[in-house]
Amino acid sequence: MNNHLIYGVHIQNRGENAVRVQQVLTEYGCYIKTRLGLHEVDEKMCSTGGVLILEMFGDLAKCEALRDKLSGIDGIEVKEMIFAHD
Repeated sequence: MNNHLIYGVHIQNRGENAVRVQQVLTEYGCYIKTRLGLHEVDEKMCSTGGVLILEMFGDLAKCEALRDKLSGIDGIEVKEMIFAHD
């Protein structure tokens, strides 16, 4: 893949979805170059939602399969950014 592909993954109900999301991320781990997880947290609470930023690497079909599997989980929304440059 010559383009830089980044997925933004919005996760609702992290407690309920974490295991399924992690299974998909593990299955396609060789195609994830960078993974960053964000959620609200302070002394009094920990958010039930969050965002993952995934920088993808390698076979585009595999990257799209990861996207489709994540999108198939209830409470998960995936958006993509593609940067085409040398």
